Amino acid sequence: MRIDQILIYPLKSGSSHSVAEAVVHPWGLDGDRRWAVVDEHGDNLWLGEFPRLASVAARPTSEGGLRLTARGMADVTVPPATGAMTPVGFTGLDRAVLADDVAHAWFTELLGRPARLVWLDDPGRRSIDPAHGGLPGEVVSFAWDAPLLLVSESSARVLDGWLAEEAATHGEDAPGPLSRLRFRPSVIVEGAEAFAEDGWREVRIGSVPFRVSELCDRCAVTTIDPETQVKGKEPLRTLARHRKWDGKTWFGARLVPREPGRIRVGDPVSVR
Repeated sequence: MRIDQILIYPLKSGSSHSVAEAVVHPWGLDGDRRWAVVDEHGDNLWLGEFPRLASVAARPTSEGGLRLTARGMADVTVPPATGAMTPVGFTGLDRAVLADDVAHAWFTELLGRPARLVWLDDPGRRSIDPAHGGLPGEVVSFAWDAPLLLVSESSARVLDGWLAEEAATHGEDAPGPLSRLRFRPSVIVEGAEAFAEDGWREVRIGSVPFRVSELCDRCAVTTIDPETQVKGKEPLRTLARHRKWDGKTWFGARLVPREPGRIRVGDPVSVR
Protein backbone atom coordinates (compact mmCIF):
# COMPACT_ATOMS: atom_id res chain seq x y z
CA MET A 1 0.00 0.00 0.00
CA ARG A 2 1.23 3.51 -0.79
CA ILE A 3 0.23 7.17 -0.80
CA ASP A 4 -1.31 8.09 -4.15
CA GLN A 5 -2.12 11.75 -3.50
CA ILE A 6 -1.61 14.47 -0.87
CA LEU A 7 -3.97 17.45 -0.80
CA ILE A 8 -3.75 20.81 0.96
CA TYR A 9 -6.70 23.14 1.62
CA PRO A 10 -5.28 26.55 2.63
CA LEU A 11 -8.81 27.89 3.15
CA LYS A 12 -11.38 25.87 5.05
CA SER A 13 -14.20 25.02 2.58
CA GLY A 14 -12.07 26.25 -0.37
CA SER A 15 -10.58 24.11 -3.13
CA SER A 16 -7.50 21.96 -2.65
CA HIS A 17 -4.19 21.68 -4.45
CA SER A 18 -2.14 18.54 -4.84
CA VAL A 19 1.44 18.41 -3.55
CA ALA A 20 4.26 15.90 -3.91
CA GLU A 21 5.19 16.09 -0.23
CA ALA A 22 4.06 17.80 2.94
CA VAL A 23 5.33 18.52 6.43
CA VAL A 24 3.19 16.96 9.14
CA HIS A 25 2.58 19.05 12.28
CA PRO A 26 0.64 17.91 15.34
CA TRP A 27 -2.38 19.87 14.02
CA GLY A 28 -2.18 18.70 10.39
CA LEU A 29 -0.32 19.26 7.13
CA ASP A 30 1.73 22.44 6.75
CA GLY A 31 -0.41 25.21 5.28
CA ASP A 32 -3.65 23.28 5.64
CA ARG A 33 -6.80 25.12 6.78
CA ARG A 34 -5.23 27.99 8.68
CA TRP A 35 -7.80 30.39 7.15
CA ALA A 36 -11.60 30.25 7.48
CA VAL A 37 -14.63 32.32 6.54
CA VAL A 38 -17.05 33.32 9.29
CA ASP A 39 -20.16 35.48 9.59
CA GLU A 40 -20.49 38.70 11.55
CA HIS A 41 -20.95 36.67 14.75
CA GLY A 42 -17.86 34.54 14.19
CA ASP A 43 -19.72 31.37 13.21
CA ASN A 44 -18.27 29.27 10.42
CA LEU A 45 -19.84 29.76 6.99
CA TRP A 46 -20.19 26.10 6.04
CA LEU A 47 -19.53 24.70 2.58
CA GLY A 48 -22.70 22.59 2.78
CA GLU A 49 -24.74 25.81 3.03
CA PHE A 50 -22.54 27.97 0.78
CA PRO A 51 -21.36 25.73 -2.09
CA ARG A 52 -19.70 28.63 -3.90
CA LEU A 53 -16.88 28.47 -1.35
CA ALA A 54 -15.70 25.35 -3.21
CA SER A 55 -14.89 27.56 -6.21
CA VAL A 56 -12.32 29.56 -4.22
CA ALA A 57 -8.67 28.80 -4.95
CA ALA A 58 -6.64 30.17 -2.04
CA ARG A 59 -2.87 30.07 -2.36
CA PRO A 60 -0.41 31.29 0.27
CA THR A 61 1.90 34.15 -0.70
CA SER A 62 5.59 34.29 0.19
CA GLU A 63 4.82 37.11 2.63
CA GLY A 64 2.34 35.00 4.60
CA GLY A 65 -0.84 36.32 3.02
CA LEU A 66 -3.29 34.69 0.66
CA ARG A 67 -4.10 35.00 -3.05
CA LEU A 68 -7.81 34.44 -3.73
CA THR A 69 -9.37 33.57 -7.07
CA ALA A 70 -12.89 32.42 -7.97
CA ARG A 71 -15.07 32.31 -11.07
CA GLY A 72 -16.80 35.63 -11.63
CA MET A 73 -14.65 37.46 -9.07
CA ALA A 74 -11.65 39.74 -9.46
CA ASP A 75 -8.48 38.19 -8.02
CA VAL A 76 -7.34 39.66 -4.74
CA THR A 77 -4.20 39.39 -2.63
CA VAL A 78 -4.80 39.44 1.11
CA PRO A 79 -1.87 40.64 3.23
CA PRO A 80 -0.75 38.69 6.31
CA ALA A 81 -3.40 38.78 9.04
CA THR A 82 -2.51 41.37 11.66
CA GLY A 83 -5.96 42.41 12.81
CA ALA A 84 -7.52 42.14 16.24
CA MET A 85 -8.51 38.88 17.86
CA THR A 86 -12.20 38.23 17.24
CA PRO A 87 -14.57 35.67 18.81
CA VAL A 88 -15.24 32.59 16.67
CA GLY A 89 -17.60 29.69 17.09
CA PHE A 90 -15.41 26.68 16.41
CA THR A 91 -15.41 23.72 18.80
CA GLY A 92 -12.26 23.96 20.92
CA LEU A 93 -11.44 27.51 19.77
CA ASP A 94 -12.91 30.80 20.95
CA ARG A 95 -10.96 33.40 18.96
CA ALA A 96 -8.91 33.96 15.81
CA VAL A 97 -7.16 36.86 14.05
CA LEU A 98 -9.13 39.07 11.68
CA ALA A 99 -7.73 39.35 8.16
CA ASP A 100 -7.58 42.57 6.16
CA ASP A 101 -10.80 44.38 5.19
CA VAL A 102 -10.14 43.61 1.51
CA ALA A 103 -10.77 39.93 2.29
CA HIS A 104 -14.03 40.64 4.14
CA ALA A 105 -15.34 42.67 1.19
CA TRP A 106 -14.32 39.95 -1.29
CA PHE A 107 -16.09 37.13 0.57
CA THR A 108 -19.13 39.29 1.25
CA GLU A 109 -19.48 39.85 -2.50
CA LEU A 110 -18.83 36.19 -3.28
CA LEU A 111 -21.46 34.87 -0.87
CA GLY A 112 -23.96 37.72 -1.00
CA ARG A 113 -24.01 38.09 2.76
CA PRO A 114 -21.74 39.57 5.45
CA ALA A 115 -18.57 37.51 5.72
CA ARG A 116 -15.14 37.85 7.27
CA LEU A 117 -11.86 36.01 6.81
CA VAL A 118 -9.97 34.85 9.90
CA TRP A 119 -6.51 33.36 10.48
CA LEU A 120 -5.62 30.72 13.06
CA ASP A 121 -2.39 32.17 14.42
CA ASP A 122 -1.58 29.18 16.63
CA PRO A 123 -3.22 25.82 15.82
CA GLY A 124 -1.89 24.56 19.13
CA ARG A 125 -4.72 26.54 20.72
CA ARG A 126 -7.49 24.40 19.24
CA SER A 127 -8.11 21.03 20.86
CA ILE A 128 -9.72 18.09 19.08
CA ASP A 129 -13.26 17.52 20.28
CA PRO A 130 -13.33 14.48 22.64
CA ALA A 131 -16.71 13.61 21.09
CA HIS A 132 -14.78 12.91 17.87
CA GLY A 133 -12.00 10.85 19.39
CA GLY A 134 -9.73 13.65 20.59
CA LEU A 135 -7.36 12.87 23.44
CA PRO A 136 -5.85 15.36 25.91
CA GLY A 137 -3.16 17.46 24.24
CA GLU A 138 -4.22 16.69 20.67
CA VAL A 139 -4.80 19.74 18.48
CA VAL A 140 -6.20 20.59 15.06
CA SER A 141 -6.34 23.48 12.59
CA PHE A 142 -9.67 24.72 11.20
CA ALA A 143 -10.20 21.20 9.77
CA TRP A 144 -13.20 19.30 11.07
CA ASP A 145 -12.57 16.90 13.93
CA ALA A 146 -9.07 15.61 13.03
CA PRO A 147 -5.82 16.87 11.47
CA LEU A 148 -5.95 14.54 8.44
CA LEU A 149 -8.59 12.60 6.54
CA LEU A 150 -7.61 9.39 4.74
CA VAL A 151 -9.58 7.97 1.81
CA SER A 152 -8.90 4.62 0.13
CA GLU A 153 -8.95 4.54 -3.67
CA SER A 154 -10.09 0.90 -3.53
CA SER A 155 -13.08 1.86 -1.40
CA ALA A 156 -13.88 4.71 -3.79
CA ARG A 157 -13.87 2.33 -6.76
CA VAL A 158 -16.37 0.06 -5.01
CA LEU A 159 -18.51 3.11 -4.31
CA ASP A 160 -18.37 3.98 -8.03
CA GLY A 161 -19.86 0.56 -8.77
CA TRP A 162 -22.58 1.03 -6.20
CA LEU A 163 -23.42 4.44 -7.70
CA ALA A 164 -23.87 2.88 -11.14
CA GLU A 165 -26.16 0.21 -9.70
CA GLU A 166 -28.18 2.81 -7.81
CA ALA A 167 -28.58 4.93 -10.93
CA ALA A 168 -29.85 1.91 -12.89
CA THR A 169 -32.38 1.18 -10.14
CA HIS A 170 -33.80 4.68 -10.53
CA GLY A 171 -33.67 4.71 -14.36
CA GLU A 172 -30.91 7.35 -14.34
CA ASP A 173 -27.89 7.66 -16.58
CA ALA A 174 -24.86 5.86 -15.20
CA PRO A 175 -22.47 8.34 -13.59
CA GLY A 176 -18.78 8.34 -14.24
CA PRO A 177 -16.25 7.86 -11.44
CA LEU A 178 -17.03 10.17 -8.53
CA SER A 179 -14.48 12.90 -7.86
CA ARG A 180 -12.52 11.91 -4.75
CA LEU A 181 -12.36 15.62 -3.93
CA ARG A 182 -15.99 15.44 -2.80
CA PHE A 183 -14.67 13.74 0.33
CA ARG A 184 -12.07 16.47 0.96
CA PRO A 185 -9.28 14.00 1.77
CA SER A 186 -5.82 14.93 3.01
CA VAL A 187 -4.32 11.70 1.70
CA ILE A 188 -5.54 9.08 -0.76
CA VAL A 189 -4.05 5.62 -0.42
CA GLU A 190 -3.84 2.93 -3.08
CA GLY A 191 -3.45 -0.82 -2.63
CA ALA A 192 -5.64 -1.62 0.37
CA GLU A 193 -8.64 -3.91 0.24
CA ALA A 194 -11.88 -1.96 -0.07
CA PHE A 195 -13.03 -0.65 3.31
CA ALA A 196 -10.15 -2.28 5.14
CA GLU A 197 -9.72 1.12 6.79
CA ASP A 198 -12.80 0.37 8.90
CA GLY A 199 -10.61 -1.82 11.09
CA TRP A 200 -7.41 0.21 11.21
CA ARG A 201 -6.23 1.63 14.53
CA GLU A 202 -2.72 2.77 13.61
CA VAL A 203 -1.36 4.01 10.27
CA ARG A 204 2.26 4.71 9.33
CA ILE A 205 2.95 6.80 6.23
CA GLY A 206 6.64 6.62 5.42
CA SER A 207 8.23 7.23 8.81
CA VAL A 208 5.32 9.19 10.32
CA PRO A 209 2.94 7.37 12.70
CA PHE A 210 -0.73 8.29 13.02
CA ARG A 211 -3.58 7.23 15.25
CA VAL A 212 -7.00 6.56 13.73
CA SER A 213 -9.24 8.69 15.93
CA GLU A 214 -12.50 7.58 14.28
CA LEU A 215 -14.13 6.75 10.97
CA CYS A 216 -15.54 9.73 9.07
CA ASP A 217 -19.27 10.33 9.07
CA ARG A 218 -20.28 12.04 5.85
CA CYS A 219 -22.43 15.15 5.39
CA ALA A 220 -24.05 17.19 2.62
CA VAL A 221 -20.64 18.53 1.50
CA THR A 222 -20.11 15.27 -0.42
CA THR A 223 -23.16 16.03 -2.57
CA ILE A 224 -21.54 19.17 -4.00
CA ASP A 225 -19.70 18.76 -7.31
CA PRO A 226 -16.31 20.42 -6.66
CA GLU A 227 -16.08 21.59 -10.28
CA THR A 228 -19.57 23.05 -10.75
CA GLN A 229 -20.65 23.58 -7.11
CA VAL A 230 -24.01 21.98 -8.02
CA LYS A 231 -25.69 19.90 -5.30
CA GLY A 232 -27.20 16.50 -5.96
CA LYS A 233 -28.30 13.39 -4.05
CA GLU A 234 -25.13 11.35 -4.41
CA PRO A 235 -23.10 9.85 -2.90
CA LEU A 236 -25.17 10.09 0.32
CA ARG A 237 -28.13 8.27 -1.25
CA THR A 238 -25.95 5.29 -2.13
CA LEU A 239 -23.80 5.40 1.00
CA ALA A 240 -26.99 5.27 3.06
CA ARG A 241 -27.82 1.96 1.41
CA HIS A 242 -24.41 0.36 1.91
CA ARG A 243 -22.55 2.24 4.64
CA LYS A 244 -25.08 3.39 7.21
CA TRP A 245 -25.02 2.56 10.90
CA ASP A 246 -25.57 4.49 14.12
CA GLY A 247 -27.78 6.81 12.10
CA LYS A 248 -24.89 8.10 9.94
CA THR A 249 -23.16 7.26 6.65
CA TRP A 250 -19.43 6.53 6.70
CA PHE A 251 -16.53 6.88 4.29
CA GLY A 252 -12.83 7.38 5.13
CA ALA A 253 -10.88 7.59 8.37
CA ARG A 254 -9.66 10.49 10.50
CA LEU A 255 -5.99 10.53 11.50
CA VAL A 256 -4.08 12.22 14.32
CA PRO A 257 -0.27 12.44 13.99
CA ARG A 258 1.65 10.78 16.81
CA GLU A 259 4.87 12.52 15.75
CA PRO A 260 5.77 15.35 13.35
CA GLY A 261 7.57 14.49 10.12
CA ARG A 262 7.24 14.59 6.36
CA ILE A 263 5.15 12.48 3.99
CA ARG A 264 5.58 12.07 0.23
CA VAL A 265 3.53 10.71 -2.64
CA GLY A 266 4.65 7.11 -3.14
CA ASP A 267 5.51 6.58 0.51
CA PRO A 268 4.68 3.11 1.77
CA VAL A 269 1.71 2.83 4.12
CA SER A 270 1.50 0.20 6.85
CA VAL A 271 -1.39 -0.37 9.25
CA ARG A 272 -2.47 -2.33 12.24
